Amino acid sequence: MAKRLNGENSISDVLKEFMQANNLQSGMDKIDVRDAWKNLMGNGVNNYTRDVMLKGTTLYVELTSAVLREELSYGKEKIVKMINEELKREVVTTVVLR
Repeated sequence: MAKRLNGENSISDVLKEFMQANNLQSGMDKIDVRDAWKNLMGNGVNNYTRDVMLKGTTLYVELTSAVLREELSYGKEKIVKMINEELKREVVTTVVLR
């Protein structure tokens, strides 16, 4: 049964409580990480990105270019840091490039 809220609450508080009550945060994280990848990497990388998936705390990125995959493999820690800064919390701990 849904919990009734007494008094006035902001819409953000109501949405946060709704997301927690229905375990929706992991689904939102998947969408937010995909959007963060597109915003941070730009058109050059996005043209060669086939798929971006978040499973647990691991980000799986499927690329169509072996050269780009090799280049990005040198900066995995920086990618993790950039995405977590964009999301303002610790969501990704490792990156796997395929």
